[in-house]
Amino acid sequence: MGEAEATAEVFITAFKALPQESRDRFLAYLAQDPELLEDLMDLAVIEQRRSEPSRPLREVLGD
Repeated sequence: MGEAEATAEVFITAFKALPQESRDRFLAYLAQDPELLEDLMDLAVIEQRRSEPSRPLREVLGD
């Protein structure tokens, strides 16, 4: 496990240990930052589309 992965694991463990109200406030705080909100939305789209078939870059650029 790399350093970044270990750090992320520590953060998610701490987040899961919080009471629900604190989790909600933390997520609301993240959503108020435009850059972080954009990152979260990008990650949500990636997760939703993970099972879709991929296309070669040349094919995409040709469209």
